[in-house]
Amino acid sequence: MNLEGLVEQVVSGLGFELVDLEMSPKGRLLRVFIDIERGVTVDDCATVSNQLTRVFEVENVDYDRLEVSSPGLDRPLKKLADFERFAGQEAQVRLQMPIGNQRNFIGVLAGVKDGAVILQTEKGETALAFDEIEKARLVPKF
Repeated sequence: MNLEGLVEQVVSGLGFELVDLEMSPKGRLLRVFIDIERGVTVDDCATVSNQLTRVFEVENVDYDRLEVSSPGLDRPLKKLADFERFAGQEAQVRLQMPIGNQRNFIGVLAGVKDGAVILQTEKGETALAFDEIEKARLVPKF
């Protein structure tokens, strides 16, 4: 059984988006990050947590602790659709392999083109291959 698929099914079935799923080594702690257009409330987290707990019992998922929360202001960008959805916002992107001695980029997301994330940096527009992105997250504005 695919745990991420199961969590995705439960979360989206409740009307939320699964942003990320983190598992501690040996899967003892499960962290589930959810989002919804209007913003996530404490009640939303409780609803998803209760539903996941019931499903995990039925599916015999072995874990010690489950945490459900919103992704926060520095939300991770995981799917290609995330990069389109948050176009116009500042993001920090880390690549698996450097491009010209650079692995970390900060700039404004300018959408997606041909499977590449377009980032507007101070040096101009940079296309970063989605497959090469190791980690990306929004940079919150204060």
